[in-house]
Amino acid sequence: MSSLRLSRQGLWFLGRCFPCSIGRGGIRADKREGDGATPSGTHRIVGMMYRADRLSAPQSWAEPILPGDLWSDDAKDPQYNSLIRAPYPGSHEKMRRADPLYDIVFITDYNFPEAIPGKGSAIFLHQRRRAGYPTEGCIALRRDHLIWIAQRVDFGAELIVPAV
Repeated sequence: MSSLRLSRQGLWFLGRCFPCSIGRGGIRADKREGDGATPSGTHRIVGMMYRADRLSAPQSWAEPILPGDLWSDDAKDPQYNSLIRAPYPGSHEKMRRADPLYDIVFITDYNFPEAIPGKGSAIFLHQRRRAGYPTEGCIALRRDHLIWIAQRVDFGAELIVPAV
């Protein structure tokens, strides 16, 4: 099984290096909700979601993003850092966005599925806004690179984010 490895040059996968963006807070071992940091460590790809109305399934194990799919980032809620459905009164992210950022989303096992409140949520790999634009803690790639990786990554692949 091939792993993904973050480096100063970009995200390495299958011998190729892809430019990427990380969190505005840099890389941190002590990730906290809202700090904008990408958590260091070895994480696993434990899911993939995609917009079926915009592209075909990149893998047989990818799940379509449905209208009303949300991701809880409400540290006070027992459903913190998990996929939930609208309506939901707590703080959350919409998975089905108007922009293309979440057309493909890799879900990592960082603080998931058994989340520690406040340790950070929604650490995904997804499409970037533009080159050099930081994320809120995720790793973001160019659309064509994200699709290329999505078509080849194995469920359970390691995502290695070295501490800096």
